[in-house]
Amino acid sequence: MTANKKKYIIVGGVAGGATAAARIRRMTEDAEIILFDKGAYISYANCGLPYYIGGVIDERDRLFVQTPEAFGKRFNIDVRTLSEVTAIDTAAKQVTIHTADGKDYTETYDKLLLSPGASPVVPPLQGIDSEGIFTLRNVNDTDRIKAYMNSHQVKRAVIVGGGFIGLEMAENLSHAGAQVAVVEMADQVMSPIDYSMASLVHDHLQQQNVKLYLKQAVEGFSREGEELTVHFKSGIRLKADMVLLSIGVRAETRLAQAAGLRLGEMRGIWVDEYLQTSDENIYAVGDAIEFPHPITGKPWLNFLAGPANRQARIVADNMVLGNKEKYEGAIGTAIAKVFDLTVALTGLPAKRLKQMDIPYLSATIHNGAHAGYYPGSLQMDIKITFSPENGKLYGAQIVGYDGVDKRIDEYAMAIKNGATVRDLTRLEHAYAPPFSSAKDPVAISGYVAGNILTDKMTPLYWRELKEADITKVTLVDVRTPDEYALGTISGAVNIPLDDMRERLSEIPNDRPVWLFCGVGLRGYLASNILKANGYKVVRNLIGGLKTYKAATATIETPDGFDETDKMSSEIAEGQTENSSCAAGSSVVKVDACGIQCPGPIMKMKQAMDGLNAGQQLEVRATDAAFPRDAEAWCRTTGNKFLGKRSESGVYIAIIEKTTPCAIEASRPHPHDMGKTLILFSDDLDKTLATFVLANGAAATGKKVSIFFTFWGLNAIKKAHKPRVKKDIFGRMFGWMLPKDSSKLALSKMNMMGIGAKMMRYLMEKKGVDSLESLRQQAIDNGVEFIACQMSMDVMGVNREELLDNVTIGGVASYMERADQANVNLFI
Repeated sequence: MTANKKKYIIVGGVAGGATAAARIRRMTEDAEIILFDKGAYISYANCGLPYYIGGVIDERDRLFVQTPEAFGKRFNIDVRTLSEVTAIDTAAKQVTIHTADGKDYTETYDKLLLSPGASPVVPPLQGIDSEGIFTLRNVNDTDRIKAYMNSHQVKRAVIVGGGFIGLEMAENLSHAGAQVAVVEMADQVMSPIDYSMASLVHDHLQQQNVKLYLKQAVEGFSREGEELTVHFKSGIRLKADMVLLSIGVRAETRLAQAAGLRLGEMRGIWVDEYLQTSDENIYAVGDAIEFPHPITGKPWLNFLAGPANRQARIVADNMVLGNKEKYEGAIGTAIAKVFDLTVALTGLPAKRLKQMDIPYLSATIHNGAHAGYYPGSLQMDIKITFSPENGKLYGAQIVGYDGVDKRIDEYAMAIKNGATVRDLTRLEHAYAPPFSSAKDPVAISGYVAGNILTDKMTPLYWRELKEADITKVTLVDVRTPDEYALGTISGAVNIPLDDMRERLSEIPNDRPVWLFCGVGLRGYLASNILKANGYKVVRNLIGGLKTYKAATATIETPDGFDETDKMSSEIAEGQTENSSCAAGSSVVKVDACGIQCPGPIMKMKQAMDGLNAGQQLEVRATDAAFPRDAEAWCRTTGNKFLGKRSESGVYIAIIEKTTPCAIEASRPHPHDMGKTLILFSDDLDKTLATFVLANGAAATGKKVSIFFTFWGLNAIKKAHKPRVKKDIFGRMFGWMLPKDSSKLALSKMNMMGIGAKMMRYLMEKKGVDSLESLRQQAIDNGVEFIACQMSMDVMGVNREELLDNVTIGGVASYMERADQANVNLFI
C-alpha cells in the first residue's frame, strides 16, 4: 500500500453507486473503496421487479446482477450492506454509519459519492398502514408483495397511480390472475406523455379488462377481515384484496441536507457539470440529483437508470483524475411495456412545452413498423414536437408494438445532438421488409413536420377541432363513402379524395375548409388539391380520425370489479352466446394486417360476398379501430358480429354470414326507423305541437331529429344571449323577430299577444308543461336539434344565440336523417 493511497466512500448501490465503485477500481488499483448500502443488496434489476411479481420471471435469483460478496471480491471493494450512513461531517471528511445490529461508528474519506436514490411517496391517508397495502421500490418490497400473494387469494388488485411502474404492475398482476383497477388523479395515465398519446393506452388497457378510474383521488383505506376498501373523495368505494401505491417518488436528500450541502430549486441535490456538489470533496449521482435539462436549461429531476449509469462512469473518472469529464444532462428517454403495447418517450412533450411557454408545433403519424406487405406489420403511432422557427426537434413519443425501442433511441440521439426535423429525413436506415419500410416511420415523421414547417400543409389539431364552432367552417371527410357510413365527425360532409377535383363546386371557397381522413395522409393530399384551386384557408387534421376519436373518447367510470373472477375473452363469450353455427362450421380467415383503413373493412366485405350463409369469417388487422368498424358494418348489413379479441397488437373480429331472410329481418323496418320533423314556423301552437310529437316519438325509443329552419329558429334561441356583432340586416331581423321562445305568438286569435299569454296561463292551470319545459324534455330524451345554416345566414342569427345543444347543418344533414326515417313532418 502506498502512503498516498486514496479512500473513496460510496453511499448507495445499484445503478449509481455500484457502477461508480466498479469504474473507480478499473481506473486505479491503488485505492481503498468502501460501498455502504442500508439494504441487503447492492446490484439488482429493480426494473425487473414487477415481472417477478407477475410470474413472468420465475426465479428470484435472476434479479440479482451481482451478490455483495461476488462484487466485493471481483473488484476488491469493501461492501458493507445493512449499513446506513446517517451523518456527514464535511469539515472532518467523515461519515457516521449505523449497522443493523444497532452499532454506530465512523469512517473518514478523501472523496465521497452520494447515490441515495429516491423514496416512494406515501401520503398520510387514513388506513394507509393496513395489511395488504404496498409500495414497490426494492427487493424487500418485492418479497413482501410476493409473500402476501402466496398467502392470500388476490383476485382484485387496486393500483393507485397510473405511471410507468403502476401500469407495469397492472399487467403483471393481471398476468398473475387478478382483476386490476388503476386509480389516477389526473385525466390520463402516463403523465409524461401527451393526452392524445395516452388515450391510445387507455383504449388498450380497457381491451385488457383493466378498470380505469381517471380524475379520481383516494382519501383513505379501511380493512375488514380479508377485504380492503379503497375510499375515493368522490364517494366511490372499491373493494379489493390488495392495493399497490405507485403515486411517485421523491429525491432522497435528507442526508445531504443535514450535512449542509446545497439543494436546487427542484429540491434535489445540486451538482455542477462535473457532478460535484457544493462541497468539493463530495459528488452525487442518480435519482437524488437535479441537473439542467439540455433543451430548456432549467433544472429537473430524472428518475431513470440509464442516466444514473452514465453519471456513475463520469463521476468515477472525475473523482480519480480530477474534474475533466462533463455531464451533458438527460432528456428523459424512457420505455415501458403495457400488456401488448410498448410506450416510449424522449425529450419534451407538447404539454411541457406549453407549460413553459415555449412555442412549438407537432406532427402525428400512424405507420406500420415494417413493410405492410410483409406478414406481421403492426401499427406504430408517433408524435414529435419541434420549434416553429427552425424545426429543432424537442421531443418524440411512440405507442406501438414492434420496433418502438429502435425508433425512440434514434429520436433521442437526434435531440441530444440538436437535430432538426429535416435531419430526421437524412437518417440512413437499414431496410429490409421484415424490419422497416423504404420510408422509415422516423423519416416520415420528419417529412410531415417539414410540410408543416414550410406551410406546405396547415395543421389542424384535435383539440382545436373539438373546441371549434363548426358552423364557421366547412368540415370535409375525404374518406370513402363506406368509411363515412361507419362513423364520422358531427357536421362533416363526405367528399372522397378521389372525387375531390370533380366536386370542388360543393366546397365554398369563401370560408375556411377543414379536412380529415383516417390517419392524415389523404387529408394532406386533398389540401394540396384545394390550395392549387385557389382555396386560401385549408387545414388538415393531424393524426386523422384515429387520433381525434381516441383523444375525444369518453372514459366511463367503472362500476367496480366483476362479481366473478372470469377473465375469458370477449370472443369466447360471443361465440358461446351469439353464434348460430354448428360446432363444425367452417371458418374463413382473412389477413388484413399492415393495411391502413379502409383496407381491412374492404377486405372483410369482399370476403363476406363470397361466403355462404352460416359460414364464419375471421379477420385479423393491425388497425385498433377495426373491430368497432366491423361491428358497425354488421349492424348496417344484418350479418352477425360474434366477437373480438386482441393478440399482441393484432385485432381479430369474428363474423357470421346470415341468410338473406335473416339479413332482411335484421334490417331497420319502417316501424323501427327514426322520425324527422321540420319546424318552419315560430307560431306558439305549432311549436308546442312539434315538441309534443318529438317527445312522444322519443319515448318509444326511436331516433328523433328536428330541423329548425327560417322562423323556426326562434324556438331555440337562448333567453339570455351574449352580445354578437351583426351587420345592419342582421340587426333589423333581430328587432323584428321574437327575442326567444317566450315571445312566440299564436297562429290564430293572438290578439296582439293576449292570446299567447292566455294559452300559457291555461296550460299552467291545467298542469300542461310549458313550451320551454317540453323543449328541455326533448333535449333530455336525446332528440337531435339541427339549425339550418342557410336560414341563419339569411336572417342574421349567430350560433352563440342558439341553445348549446343545437348542432348546425344544411340540406345534406336533413336528407341523411330523412333517409333513415319513415316519418317526415313539415310544420
